[in-house]
Amino acid sequence: MHLPAPLASPESPVPQPVGPQQKLARRYALVERVLRANIARKHLPEGLVLLEAPLAAVLQTSRAPVQRALLRLEEDDLIHRFEGRGFLVGNAASRVPPLRTDVRDIGLVVSDEVDEALQTRNSGEWIVADLEQAVSACLVFGEFRMVEAEVASHYNVSRTVIRDVLGRLQERGLLRKTQSSRWIAGPLTAHALKDCYDLRSILEPPALLSAAPKVDRAALLHLHGQISGSPSAHADAAALFGGFLDLCVTTAPNTALGAMVRQNMSVLDAATRSLARLGLPQDDAALTELRMTVELLLNGSAAAAAEWWRDHLKAACRRSIAQLKIVAIIARPNSIPPYLVAV
Repeated sequence: MHLPAPLASPESPVPQPVGPQQKLARRYALVERVLRANIARKHLPEGLVLLEAPLAAVLQTSRAPVQRALLRLEEDDLIHRFEGRGFLVGNAASRVPPLRTDVRDIGLVVSDEVDEALQTRNSGEWIVADLEQAVSACLVFGEFRMVEAEVASHYNVSRTVIRDVLGRLQERGLLRKTQSSRWIAGPLTAHALKDCYDLRSILEPPALLSAAPKVDRAALLHLHGQISGSPSAHADAAALFGGFLDLCVTTAPNTALGAMVRQNMSVLDAATRSLARLGLPQDDAALTELRMTVELLLNGSAAAAAEWWRDHLKAACRRSIAQLKIVAIIARPNSIPPYLVAV
């Protein structure tokens, strides 16, 4: 378990403000610290299935720091992947069967110090993550109105907080506001999906080409090992693609280009999560294309990697639209929150 940092002495320099990436790093370190402590104390039993969304809800943070914390714990063999979503507590050699108990029912032991540090997040951040999950779940099923007053009542916060949260989701392209000031989610159509992929094909290959000379080779080798591992290592393919984009695309020297890539991915990430919940088959062809892109980068063929990635995006678009057509014959789930009303 990581020890807490010592308190600053009177002679210590005055702490400087931290940027968004540093704040994310601090949250991920805090989440990792909580999980390590709970595993060490056997509060999280061996074999327990750990999923990002429930952990994020318990710790009232977004999924990003939880994802990074889980990857660190996996590196230290405290958790491992299996033939399913998420991770199992314990090392792979233990061969303990999955224990599917919601971590929200178990709870987490969090020290006062860590709890206070986690609570310093921006107001509404955990609500953003929760609403993003809800919107992601309904996008492929049509158009929904998000009722502002009901959202505020659901989370027991003011409508001012909710307006700020909904505004952030609007910036990510997950909601839109009509002329009559109604918040609308969806529908995710084949045309909208194609537009997102067309934009990816314009933005990402040049970003990949410009980022390639500065990509951390050790991190790229680690990613290649994860992609090339056993099928169980692919349980969360979205994390592998997200790791690739974070490492090789959004790190482009042109920060505006990286920001545009991240912005465009918001809707596609939501669509991917929504389709994954329906139990549709994993896109193994996409994983093969990802592995080939990484191998070209490792071999120093950045231009070829960029072109290969462009071809992957065209193929991924066709496959995603085909999956979207399957949704048309699937009944709308009953788990959509009441503050999302079908239009």
